[in-house]
Amino acid sequence: MSFRAVNQKYLLPASQILMVLGIAALCQPWSLSLHSYGVTIILIGLIGFNITSKIAPEQREETGAVTHEGAGQ
Repeated sequence: MSFRAVNQKYLLPASQILMVLGIAALCQPWSLSLHSYGVTIILIGLIGFNITSKIAPEQREETGAVTHEGAGQ
């Protein structure tokens, strides 16, 4: 599995989930330490998303078309 495939399958969704968890950390009322790091968690997810979203997905060699796994190839 190439880096581009790992990026599309794992890294990009992980950075999105990290941003959502940061928002949840800001909104929860039980843990002050989790609340105080909420913005930091969101920023780390945002930086990760900005980096991983710039990496283009894999392309097929013969056609140049973008491959989408499970899209009925």
